Parts: sequence; structure tokens; C-alpha cells
Amino acid sequence: MCGAEVITLPEGVRRVAALLQTSGHPHAPVMLDDAARTAQQAADALGVSVGQIAKSIVFRRKLDDAAVLVVTSGDQRVDEKKVEAKVGGGKRLGRADAAFVKARTGFSIGGVAPLAHAGPVLVLIDRSLFRFDELWAAAGHPHAVFKLSPVQLERLTQAVVADLAVDMDDEKQALQRAITLVRLRSQTVDSAAEVPSPCISICRMNAATDLCDGCFRTRDEIAAWSSAGEAGKRRIWRVIDQRMDCLEGVRSVARPEV
Repeated sequence: MCGAEVITLPEGVRRVAALLQTSGHPHAPVMLDDAARTAQQAADALGVSVGQIAKSIVFRRKLDDAAVLVVTSGDQRVDEKKVEAKVGGGKRLGRADAAFVKARTGFSIGGVAPLAHAGPVLVLIDRSLFRFDELWAAAGHPHAVFKLSPVQLERLTQAVVADLAVDMDDEKQALQRAITLVRLRSQTVDSAAEVPSPCISICRMNAATDLCDGCFRTRDEIAAWSSAGEAGKRRIWRVIDQRMDCLEGVRSVARPEV
């Protein structure tokens, strides 16, 4: 024995590594010290821009219950209507829960690789990824990633490349609508006996900011809201107001502490 530590890779990572090796891909999966369940966490750990993270979003096609996996850039949001037009067969796509994702891909949410799936998965690639020469994708575990180029991603997955991201003008309009609604609710905070929730029924975490697109809170703040006292809720509201100012460009945007 040479004394080197032997590290056993998780089963999902071994499956990804085997496929990459068989395909002659030059970059094997690497294990990060910390989990990279979001695009921003992965980008921070790797020292790259969030756009270089190839994130996998899984949908459930209602037509035949098939799994549809869209690989997009970490700074983009998938436009479900565009995906439906491409592969929906005239029907809406459904959200895939954790059990569905695990059963169809063999990976848990936060570590879904774009390849080496446990069963048939329809894969699509968003064209926004081709802005970059170097990408990083999940490798079957929240701590595992591997390096590749957009061209290599297309070759390894044999996926169709299409424009699948939300248009920037639509994104800006949606952001401004959300800010307007939340600001209207913010005006009642100081005078309210019971502090109102900032939620406007848009429950979607933004990969670039790690904030909910509908209330501008972190996951921890959302989870703690119901048990927080009135003073604690008002403190969160003050932070939300500051974040909305930043998002509107009043001052430079800073990523929230989570």
C-alpha cells in the first residue's frame, strides 16, 4: 500500500464517469468540498461565471409521462412554452417532483447530470450555452461536476439545440411586475398589526440570485417566516426593500447571505 487515501465515488458519479470514459471525453468528474445544488453555488466553488454552469431542469410530459430534461445556462430561466412547442405534443408540461426525477434519471435533484440516465430521457439543449467555450455540469451528485464544451455536450447527449430560455425583455417585465406588487404590499408593513407576507404566489428560486422571484427572500427566510415574530418579519421586509432597490439598479447588486 502506498498510503494514498482511496475515495469511493457515489454510484451516480461512477455511472457518469464510465460513460465519459467510454466516450473518450478528456475530463473526468471531480468532487467538490461543498455541495453545489444551485448554479450559483457551483459557480462560486469553481471560480467561474454562473452562466458557465450547465444546469439540468426536468419536466414531466403529460402526453406520455416522459421525462424531458432541458440543459440551460445557469444565468437563464427556461421558457416552458418554448419547450412545450418543441416536444409537448400539444399538451402542457408538468413539474417533475423529486421522486419522478430520481426514478427517471437515477439522480437526485441538485446533482442531475445531462447524461448517463437510468432510463429514457428526452434531452434538449438551450442555445444560450454556446456563448461560452467552457462549461461545467453536474456529474450525478451535488458534490460532483465535470468540465466540457457546448459542442461536447451536444455530442455526448445527441440532444436537439434550440432557443429555450425566457427572452430578456420578458424577464425584465416579469421582474418589474413582481417588484411593483411586492412594493405595494411593503407600504402596509409599518402600519399593520400583523406583518403581511411578501409572497405574491410566484414560487420560483432564481439561480443567479438565490432569491425567490416572487418575494425576493432566501430559502432560509421563507422557511423561517411562519415562526418569526413581528419584529423579525419587519427586519426581513427591510432586507427585501434593499434587494428590490438593487435589482432595479439603484445600487450595485450583492448576493444575499444564505
